[in-house]
Amino acid sequence: MSTVWGRLMKRTSAFALTLLAAAAALLPSTTVTAQAARGPGQVCFWTDIGQHGQAWCYGPPGYAEAENSTQRHAVSFVSSVNVSVYAISYTAVGCLYREIRPGDYSENWEWANKLDGVSDNPMGCDQG
Repeated sequence: MSTVWGRLMKRTSAFALTLLAAAAALLPSTTVTAQAARGPGQVCFWTDIGQHGQAWCYGPPGYAEAENSTQRHAVSFVSSVNVSVYAISYTAVGCLYREIRPGDYSENWEWANKLDGVSDNPMGCDQG
């Protein structure tokens, strides 16, 4: 009887692991970087509406290129920086900036397809 019980336990364990793997595959993916948006001193951008998907965070000073698929695809953002920072978009004839003030956020950002990077100053770009 213990042999039958052992086989049953192995099959049950294998089935449970298969169910867990399937459930994990259905969950939306996020990056560890997304957790940083809750901390002070950063503005974080996500690839999906409502701060979901892949994320990239910027903390001043200086300029940084957007990463983690957020470049030209920053659909939502949250700023916990205590100063204004500037979203930068490069065009064929120069560049544009969009000011992001302390506490600003957007669940569905109209500048989503323009973000190339972020800076602590407008970098001589035109307001866009």
